[in-house]
Amino acid sequence: MLKTAFSASVLLLALNTAALAADKGIRFWNLTSATIAKFYMSPAGTNNFTFNQCENDRDGTVDHDERLKITGITGGKFDIKLAYEDGKVCIAKNITVKDSSVFTLEDKDLTCNK
Repeated sequence: MLKTAFSASVLLLALNTAALAADKGIRFWNLTSATIAKFYMSPAGTNNFTFNQCENDRDGTVDHDERLKITGITGGKFDIKLAYEDGKVCIAKNITVKDSSVFTLEDKDLTCNK
């Protein structure tokens, strides 16, 4: 009886932990060298970009080493368009995004103009 109760408790704890992880949703971690002012996502190759995801942040920007909650999408491959505070626009293509996880971008992942 004790072993069964212990096993059930461990299973319940594992399920609760998984549920908490799922509640965090998708997050972007800015590992680029600058503050991002605009951040858009499109399913890879479609050019159907979302609203500005930076609107999900309190100050409307994503500083270097800051995380941003991403809304309105589920996992998949995405093209990302971002703009820095200085107006420079960059694109990253075919970025893998998984549900309930963090994805990152670094300067080396981007093709920029200006």
